Amino acid sequence: MANNGRRSVKAKKGPTIGTGGHGRKALEGKGPTPKAEDRPYHKAHKARQLAERSAAKRSPGARSAGAAKSGPKGRATEEVVTGRNSVVEALRAGIPAKALHVAIRIEMDDRVKESLKLAAERGIPLLETGKPELDRMTDDAVHQGLVLQIPPYEYQDAYELAEETVEKWKKGHVSNAPLFVALDGITDPRNLGAIIRSVSAFSGHGVIVPERRSVGVTASAWKTSAGAAVRVPVARASNLNNALKQFKGMGIFVLGLDGDGDVSLPDLTLAREPVCIVVGSEGKGLSRLVRENCDQIVSIPIDSAMESLNASMAVGISLYEVSRQRAAG
Repeated sequence: MANNGRRSVKAKKGPTIGTGGHGRKALEGKGPTPKAEDRPYHKAHKARQLAERSAAKRSPGARSAGAAKSGPKGRATEEVVTGRNSVVEALRAGIPAKALHVAIRIEMDDRVKESLKLAAERGIPLLETGKPELDRMTDDAVHQGLVLQIPPYEYQDAYELAEETVEKWKKGHVSNAPLFVALDGITDPRNLGAIIRSVSAFSGHGVIVPERRSVGVTASAWKTSAGAAVRVPVARASNLNNALKQFKGMGIFVLGLDGDGDVSLPDLTLAREPVCIVVGSEGKGLSRLVRENCDQIVSIPIDSAMESLNASMAVGISLYEVSRQRAAG
């Protein structure tokens, strides 16, 4: 039947049942598009990773004194000493070692021969290792075919070390009054090694380091201590301020070293008492809270042209004065 040129009109739809919000999440989208460097498969992301790795290798704190440390994703897993000079010096100093890795077909010289001899005398395992493995162990540091593997240092607890030392002193098992050195904000392992050496030289009983933002006993610290780290315990404090408060509760006087001290070192009257000397970094000095927890702030008289002393030097001078006064009775 003809429609005479007219279109048929469909009936208007009535209201329909909704989804109840079930499709709302699908309409929300995935948020803003990530930056190119944040997309794992984008070349900008890979370029950023390469730049970060390159910057880490150039960082002055990445390695020091022939030491390399563990890295992520299959890199070295322990502290190591690398290079012929560093390895032979570490062995001479008696640094604890797990193994000496020697490159296959290494070119012998006096340093290599002495390293092999010292390792054999101490019973350190000698392992012939290929260059790719040595590169992996050292995170591509210059190793010259010699890598000395150092075991992790076993720290004592600061409170337990102080309590044990005080108890021995009271019972007469320790002749000298307890003498400790605590480090506040020091990050250079060579400073720690030198301080350990001074504490050993002046009959100190231990070094206290905070767990965070502080240096630890690395291969570089071992080497700088010239083996003294074997004799002087290094203890860790989860919070240095709390540890100092605990020390004071045991009867240990806390003395902070600072150029603007209340007492000049020659006028110190607490040297014969149980003492903990606290030293800060050369640039920042003692932190505010540590300073507040000190019984006295002690200054070392120096020439006005010299602004400050290196931390390890300041500790050495202070320990000498304490030792001198104790010896004088």
